[in-house]
Amino acid sequence: MSSSDIFFGEVIGTATLILLGTGVVAGVILKKSKAFDAGWLAITFGWGIAVLSGVYVSTQLSGAHLNPAVTLGIAIDSGVWRNVGTYVAGQMVGAMLGAFLTWLAYYGHFKAHLTDHEIVSGSRTPGAKAFDETREIQERRDAAAGQPGPVLGIFSTAPEIRNTVQNLATEIIGTMVLVLLVLSIGLNDGLTVSGTGGLMVALVVVGIGLSLGGPTGYAINPARDLGPRIVHQLLPLPNKGSSDWSYAWIPVVGPLVGGAAAAGIHSALF
Repeated sequence: MSSSDIFFGEVIGTATLILLGTGVVAGVILKKSKAFDAGWLAITFGWGIAVLSGVYVSTQLSGAHLNPAVTLGIAIDSGVWRNVGTYVAGQMVGAMLGAFLTWLAYYGHFKAHLTDHEIVSGSRTPGAKAFDETREIQERRDAAAGQPGPVLGIFSTAPEIRNTVQNLATEIIGTMVLVLLVLSIGLNDGLTVSGTGGLMVALVVVGIGLSLGGPTGYAINPARDLGPRIVHQLLPLPNKGSSDWSYAWIPVVGPLVGGAAAAGIHSALF
């Protein structure tokens, strides 16, 4: 694979991953979306399909790393570091592009969610309408106070309980599971050639989301979190609030540590 193939393969693969992944979150979070309030199962399966799509789109060009933690794990395990920078650059560009496309696809819904005064359907019950209006008021207050904004969760992750040690450990453990699977698939040429490996990776991402995603939202991919967070910072979203940069290092450092640890375990065992 040439450097240009690797770069553009990672751009298109990661952009597909992030477009479909942040897209399903946008559909669940944004009011007036047909998928509004669809829940955590919809999000986890949506991210799994996003991974599957990104892998199949880019495998022939770049090998479909789509994740700096995966690239790091493969480099440590194989001892080949030549194209690491090219992979990571493509992943970051792709992640930002995918997040931007999600904003375009849901442009009107972002506006309705963040600026419209009447955001609740008239068919809603009075109690439900009051609850939604109260939530909107709180979102606006948080945004005005510089707190993480009401739509930041579409772009990047945030913990339900802010505990640095726990949040970091959760990201490390989840990424270890992912990278161990990726490295193990690499030992089986049949899985790689048949394309079944991509399906297995997608399913394990769903599994990680269901089992370990609750505490932090399971970034398990530095580009997946950092690229869209930068886009959130740059986009002209009214009342969006903070991009939560004080937390942003955890979904970068945690997955990188998890990827490196997985490579060490894999090398020691195999």
